Amino acid sequence: MKLVVGLGNPGKEYEKTRHNVGFDVIDAYLKEKNINIDKTKFNGMYTQMNINSEKVIFLKPQKYMNLSGEVVRKYVDFYKINVDDILIIQDDLDQQLGKIKLKQNSSSGGHNGIKNIELHLGTKNYKRLKIGISNNKNVDTKEYVLGKLNKEERKILDQSINKCINILDDYFEMDFDLLMNKYN
Repeated sequence: MKLVVGLGNPGKEYEKTRHNVGFDVIDAYLKEKNINIDKTKFNGMYTQMNINSEKVIFLKPQKYMNLSGEVVRKYVDFYKINVDDILIIQDDLDQQLGKIKLKQNSSSGGHNGIKNIELHLGTKNYKRLKIGISNNKNVDTKEYVLGKLNKEERKILDQSINKCINILDDYFEMDFDLLMNKYN
């Protein structure tokens, strides 16, 4: 069983912000497949489907970003998911807007959601799909990541989110090292 987690903050006020790109990727992928998130459990909205004869859970934690690990841990324990079968989709301040990078076993880079996941899983050895949101050093980091994008930025990010649909399709078909080689 695989667990694909899109990181973001719950609530209308956070929709379409830089920090919610993980939610945006999950939503775009499921929309492409004509699937809705139709269940809630353990402070998470999720859906479950079979891909290549394997169960896959798509999860959007409904606690704030810095508490995401609590939600992920509950799903891992309840469904007995191996850490190697977890993919976290996150925003990344350290990459230019729209740049996509696949990683495994890397540092949090100061991302509070990732720090909390590491804390609750006791490891950083899970897979990650990172989408760049750039960084504006002239704006407070919290304000920046929780801010809305302008039209031009949104267009760039939407193109990356659409590319993530293909990456996720390949994720379910390919070895992760090959996937990283293909897209990084």
